[in-house]
This record gives sequence, structure tokens and C-alpha cells, in this order.
Amino acid sequence: MPTAPEGAEPAPTVELSTHGVGPWPGGPEAWPDEPHLDPELLERGDTRNVIDRYRYWRMDAIVADLDQHRHPFHVAIENWQHDMNIGSIVRSANAFAADTVHIVGRRRWNKRGAMVTDRYQHVVHHATIDDLVQWARGEGLRIIAIDNVDGSVLLETTRLPSAACSCSVRRALASATRRWPRPT
Repeated sequence: MPTAPEGAEPAPTVELSTHGVGPWPGGPEAWPDEPHLDPELLERGDTRNVIDRYRYWRMDAIVADLDQHRHPFHVAIENWQHDMNIGSIVRSANAFAADTVHIVGRRRWNKRGAMVTDRYQHVVHHATIDDLVQWARGEGLRIIAIDNVDGSVLLETTRLPSAACSCSVRRALASATRRWPRPT
């Protein structure tokens, strides 16, 4: 896999930042011909906020590679008053290689908090809590409602399944999940 050539200078890209690498030296005839590489990034440089392994890669190739290493857990959050924490949840889920982030409620959320990780992390919207619960049931995933209400158990003393959907949401989800039988 090629790495950024020594001496490559940063150049403007869609995700311009102050870091990165410049165009691949030597022009098109010197470019590697690997299918996951993006000719535009090879030509103009790659200043995206990605780890070096993904320099010059096409975005869909990065997602496909990440998909090979994701963990089987899902994360869900309710968007009930244009929640400003959704971006940080997406960012954290991406950092821990979660399978998918599920947003319940309004489709609209402030993506700036995700710091572009929403481009690499699978994000699915569900109109209602019941829709999320029904989806999880169909996938055979347990929903684990995380809250600090009476009757809650300590996370650090509980064995959690690796393939589950963890939800840090309002009490409505905990109530909805009780109405559904657990997957077998």
C-alpha cells in the first residue's frame, strides 16, 4: 500500500485543513494504480483528517475497509429536541468502530459535532422508537436502554452481549422496549 511520498506538499481539497500531504510527485505517470486510490487526491493532495493509512483513498474505499473491522454493537440516540450531542455520539461510535448509529426522531441534526466522522460511520434514521425496536427485533439484537433511573443495574457489573443496540435516551425507549419480547 503506498504511503505519502516524502516532500509532498499540502494542496486544497474538499476538506481543506492545515495538515495532510500534497500531490503525488511525478504526475499521473508516476501515480500508483490501486483501485482504492482517488485520482483527484493524487493530483491535488490529501488534506483530509484521516489516518495516514487512508491518505489518497476514495471515501467509499475507506468505508469498505472500516466495514471489515467494525464491531457488532449498535448505538442509538433520540433526537427529540434537536439534540446537540448527536454529533459527539456519532464521533464516539466511529472511534470505537460501532456497526451503526441509529437516530430516532427528526432526521435533522447538527453534523458539525461529528467532525466529518458521519461520512465514515453508518447512520440510520428511525421515525419512532417503535420503529427502532421493531428493526432491532428483526435483526435479533437486544436493545439495552442506558439510564440512571430507579431499577437500573450497574453497567460495570452486568454482562452485555457484544451484538446489541445500546441506547442512551429518554425513558420512552425503556418503556417501549418492555413491550417487545426479547429475541431468542
